[in-house]
Amino acid sequence: MNFEPYERPVRAAFVGLGRIYDLNVRAYVDNPDVEVVALVDPSEERRAQRQPDWPAARMFASAAELAASGLEVDAVEVLLPIPLHADGVAELLGYGWHVNLQKPICNDLADAKRMLDAAVASGRLLRVMDNYVFYEPLVKLKEIVESGDLGEVSGYHMKMVASGRGGWDVPGSTYEWQFQQMRRGRGTLVFDDGWHKLSTAIWLFGPIKEVRAWVGTTEVIPGIDVDAPTTLVWEHQNGIRGVWDITLAIDMYLRSDYYTNDERWEVTGRRGYARVNRCTGRGIQQPSLEVYLDGEMRSYHALDDDWASSFRDSGHHWLRWLQTGEGPMLWSGAEAVDILRFALASYASDAAGGTGVDPDSLE
Repeated sequence: MNFEPYERPVRAAFVGLGRIYDLNVRAYVDNPDVEVVALVDPSEERRAQRQPDWPAARMFASAAELAASGLEVDAVEVLLPIPLHADGVAELLGYGWHVNLQKPICNDLADAKRMLDAAVASGRLLRVMDNYVFYEPLVKLKEIVESGDLGEVSGYHMKMVASGRGGWDVPGSTYEWQFQQMRRGRGTLVFDDGWHKLSTAIWLFGPIKEVRAWVGTTEVIPGIDVDAPTTLVWEHQNGIRGVWDITLAIDMYLRSDYYTNDERWEVTGRRGYARVNRCTGRGIQQPSLEVYLDGEMRSYHALDDDWASSFRDSGHHWLRWLQTGEGPMLWSGAEAVDILRFALASYASDAAGGTGVDPDSLE
């Protein structure tokens, strides 16, 4: 594929106007790199709700309607439920539009291959966005690790506590899609939200050599099980090992403007450690990043630790990339498949009683 950067604002459309739109849209507001020309959603109510954001944009009930309208579109921001990703992305690429897709890429490797093949056939770009790798405390953590100040990395730990109280309202239709995913064995904590944690692992320390997993289950309402408690342990190809602990505290209140997850990252080196204390929620009311080195604790108080800002910065990166073609895409479709393999290897390990699984061994 020969990609030619745009020398004008990108003409973009939103496909899907649900809850996550409120975060992704921040990259487009007052951005001279883009012109929002269309909004697409089967719900007339959602279209009417979002119309005031972009008075000049045209409204469509489907991507097929948009394609048939003759309206010029360069790229689409795709905010579809996960089960619709494979068919939806193949359709959108077929119309000749670049695609910025909400994670996870899809549910299995066969659908992922179909999506990558569609990108090649169309000559268009497929990007699978992950806002966590643009979250400023995590970006600073990566800078500190790569500086060598902590010394050689000994290992690292991620912790997530999912709570059931607090946060913003999520439409019931969103939960219906999540329940469908759960019934397919793609849990909301390990696979959906967990995508972010697996993504940051690869982003920090590179490809995965082996995964060992113990995926638990807790019934939260009759017939609906959440995939916790869960523990994942893995080794990167460079020998660094990571641990991810997932806990469900269904009755715990967590202050959050978004989802009620209490998340933490801690990287330990031979000389000290660095830890990110929070992300989506506001559990630990300490500076979002702390570094312990040579007997002293340094706290970072001025980082932009509003989770929504990471969506803004991820979108800015994509729209700027379309005008330069420079630097990592974070993530290309092929790179997103590596994250998918990481998740699927976790399930394979659990099914095999916790034995080690090489993600590259999956067919």
